Amino acid sequence: MENNDLKYFLAANSCQGFVSSFNNCYDAERGWKAYIIKGGPGTGKSSFMKVIAKRALEKGIKTEIFPCSSDPDSLDAVIFSNEKIVIMDGTSPHTVDPLYPGVCEQILNFGEFWDKEKFVGKERDVIAITKKNKSLHKRVSRYLQAAGEFLTDNFKIAEACTDKERAVGFAKKLCKKYINRKKKGNNAKEWVRFLSGITPKGVVSYPDTVLKECKKTVIISDEYGSVTDVIMKYIRDYSLGCGYEVLTIKNAFLPESLTDGVILPELSLAFIREYDHFTLKTEERRIHARRFVYAGLMAKSRKRLKFNKKTAEKLLLSASECLKETKTAHDELEKLYISAMDFNALSRFAEKIANDITDI
Repeated sequence: MENNDLKYFLAANSCQGFVSSFNNCYDAERGWKAYIIKGGPGTGKSSFMKVIAKRALEKGIKTEIFPCSSDPDSLDAVIFSNEKIVIMDGTSPHTVDPLYPGVCEQILNFGEFWDKEKFVGKERDVIAITKKNKSLHKRVSRYLQAAGEFLTDNFKIAEACTDKERAVGFAKKLCKKYINRKKKGNNAKEWVRFLSGITPKGVVSYPDTVLKECKKTVIISDEYGSVTDVIMKYIRDYSLGCGYEVLTIKNAFLPESLTDGVILPELSLAFIREYDHFTLKTEERRIHARRFVYAGLMAKSRKRLKFNKKTAEKLLLSASECLKETKTAHDELEKLYISAMDFNALSRFAEKIANDITDI
């Protein structure tokens, strides 16, 4: 049962802006069912999902748990991929609205259980705290954007020193060795995930998920990601071309530029990058990126690379500290909404929905 408990992020406060995969996490044409929860802070969305996840795990159902990057102790979503069911928080900043309401998606409106009278006299507080929260998030974005400039510079330096032809050649060998071409059916589908996130607790990562999900892991030790990105993109395209479902692991800092991994659940196989913020406790052999880098050329930029890395880390730390302030503001907002909730009525409603969902 333990190996059914998998953690990912479904969104990222990245250096390239807020990036969400919420609209990519289910597929109506493949028979998926999505439960989209609406409601303000403190309405019990995360608690509800934790109850569902606990019940599913007790039944031995494969459960993917998605903490919130702005508060890793809360949940953004729970996915039961084998059952084709997703439950998610559909509110801002990862707003999700149904495309096929009633057929694929069901809206769970937790806002129905507010006692509106209890908001009387608290309007100014709600507005003030909400505006403060938004202002703090803008500051977080500025820190992250600044960090992104230095991380991108390092990536560009490393990319210019990378022997891409050799890296592609190696990726072809990996595909030939580990990925069999499928003879029947074509289940090709890409799902995007994150295994790290910038949070109020610093950079939080879930390397254990890889080891739980896969029996075989191919690890590439790559500080800057330029080699891994070439290899992963080739493996991704090859795997999809073979008809496999693919979990593409995007980099939490530079998701638009860097792919950190590819997981093929059907083969219990992962190709994953290891670096400062993501290390795996396993005896699996590492493939070192330096095999595909022009060392002499890279050495010329050593001081610049070191400065960029140090500066980016300081900015990421500042972003995390600021995220702590946003969490404090969010907690204040939650208290106001909690005081207006009819939790008895919500519990009865949630129990019925939970029974329907977990009766699988």
